[in-house]
Amino acid sequence: MHHFHYVEKKLHCEGVALETLARKFGTPLYVYSQRTLAEHFQKLDRAMAPVDHLVCFAVKSNSNLAVLRTLADEGSGFDIVSGGELARVIAAGGDARKCVFAGVGKTTSEIEFALRRGVYSFNVESEAELQRINAVAGRLKKIAPVALRVNPNVDAHTHAKITTGTYENKFGIAFEQVEAIYARAAKLKNLRLRGVQMHIGSQLTSVAPFEQAVRKVLPLVQRLQAKYALEFFSIGGGLGIVYDPALASGAANWWQTKAAKNILTPQKYATRLLPLLRPLGLKILMEPGRFISGNAGVLVTRVEYVKRTGKKNFLIVDAAMNDLIRPAFYDAHHEILPLTQKSGAIISSDVVGPICESGDYFCKDRPLPKLGEGDHLALLSAGAYGFVMASNYNTRPLAAEVLVNGRKAAGVRRRQTVKEILADEKIAPWAK
Repeated sequence: MHHFHYVEKKLHCEGVALETLARKFGTPLYVYSQRTLAEHFQKLDRAMAPVDHLVCFAVKSNSNLAVLRTLADEGSGFDIVSGGELARVIAAGGDARKCVFAGVGKTTSEIEFALRRGVYSFNVESEAELQRINAVAGRLKKIAPVALRVNPNVDAHTHAKITTGTYENKFGIAFEQVEAIYARAAKLKNLRLRGVQMHIGSQLTSVAPFEQAVRKVLPLVQRLQAKYALEFFSIGGGLGIVYDPALASGAANWWQTKAAKNILTPQKYATRLLPLLRPLGLKILMEPGRFISGNAGVLVTRVEYVKRTGKKNFLIVDAAMNDLIRPAFYDAHHEILPLTQKSGAIISSDVVGPICESGDYFCKDRPLPKLGEGDHLALLSAGAYGFVMASNYNTRPLAAEVLVNGRKAAGVRRRQTVKEILADEKIAPWAK
């Protein structure tokens, strides 16, 4: 469920018309629903209540300070993959002691920063990384808390670019090697073996791969727990969301439709996994991103031109693949709706951006209402892996971002200017 809906034919975020925001802040424009963010966090948090647990929001999915503050206020921990993301969490008022630091390429300076800030654990991806963390901790006269990331070699049956749990992927340590590496890690003086971690992929819409991975890793966790007095078991993130349709004709009872009944909910997730996890007696960590932020955001864009060829109807909009790369990168589906509901003819249309790439499109041959120059569209389900993956390709400024809370709306990132893009560049001194 999310809080984007039509009211008197105008698409709203909570109590604010998106058309009003487009006029005030311009386009392209990201708009986030604070209520949706909070409710999605709360649903997962409540579902896992029977065990000691911590939900760590994956900052890589949406790192806007206002989004992070919303979740920090709900009691969220954070899953970070860089020193920069840790700095963002701290700037947003989050607690570094509730952060887990993931990622395959942690630098010495990032490890040092995280140790000084007191992160809860490093999710370690290789034995070489263990050695580096131990050395840095020794130099700082600290004890570094670590958990090895187990690669269970379980196929999550998701998109090839977001699967992480097989031996074809760069992530984690092979299941068969883990116990031996824990034994060697236990001899390193500046490490504390705090837990075990796994993550098998993103945008999983069935609980079966989660259950398969947990069942495979559980006996290993139990053996490690007995030897090293571990504190937690992290089962990773990856809970998927509904992209198609994200909103069905503005129907208030969408959650009761057949499509909705087939999706993975926190309750289904917990019902299958809790009986396996509860007997462990360990703290359970989860690292969801998309589930919390995905359907909490939209990208608003303006139709600049309508171009008709012999075969196609193109809606050329002012947003582009630099603003939202998911369709170009993953062939991802985003529902696209006009900010004002329209009746009449439905036209098969391609919604495309202005960038000089054939891959710069948001949909192809999509049935859409007849639209004209100056009309506005919303690309739904853009709250995860949207702005965070944006770039300045074609020297296009980054979009503005807005957070809505009920009938209130605040700009939480102003639109970048071309002058700011150029500010850090200069002509080489030998140029004529």
